[in-house]
Amino acid sequence: MALQSTVLTRKFTYNGMTLADPAPGKDPDQIRIFFANQFPELLTAVVEGPSTKAGVATYNFQRAVGSKG
Repeated sequence: MALQSTVLTRKFTYNGMTLADPAPGKDPDQIRIFFANQFPELLTAVVEGPSTKAGVATYNFQRAVGSKG
């Protein structure tokens, strides 16, 4: 039995939106910083995942939630 390798495509999600992978060679944290230009709240977000399904690795940007005061 031979091993077969497959390339996973990446997908990023944030707040119900699907964001395309702008740079497959960069790590997910660098992608988070890239999208922070459009969504400033991503500067304090964390990257969750990946969850893999049907050859797609999905990373979720989870906004940091805290209490004031």
